[in-house]
Amino acid sequence: MVYRQLGKTGLSADGAGLSRLRGRLEREDLTCIVQKGDRILTSRRRGIRPLLEWIAQGEDLRGASAADKIVGKAAALLYVLMGVKEVFAGTLSESGLAVLTRNGVQAEYAVLAPHIVNRAGTGLCPMEETVLAIDDPAAAYVALREKAEKLRHMTTQ
Repeated sequence: MVYRQLGKTGLSADGAGLSRLRGRLEREDLTCIVQKGDRILTSRRRGIRPLLEWIAQGEDLRGASAADKIVGKAAALLYVLMGVKEVFAGTLSESGLAVLTRNGVQAEYAVLAPHIVNRAGTGLCPMEETVLAIDDPAAAYVALREKAEKLRHMTTQ
């Protein structure tokens, strides 16, 4: 399994595709970008919502490359479910790296963090809490979709 921490110089030649995605991620202020051949999906939405939506829409992303600002265990499980072959993360959690590595997904990152914290910085991200005891990507998708829906209803009330 290939994974490595990246410096400010970027990726080596064998990571050229991820390097281009990483550049767009930063240049266009995206939260995530996924490319499969000529098909490119981008988002500026925070969290895992774009991944949940692409899965729900039935996007065929098997063999795709992805770049994401933050990848924790929740996002890693969704990327595995999507069938991506490689992921660059600005920040990658240790549990996210373990999921990607265990499932044969090449992982590259700028920062490796012990875990992903919530937006208030007061504890673990709620999506990470949701998948603490889940290792199956399909089960994670169901649990994360339900959690996202609950959180959405909490913010609209």
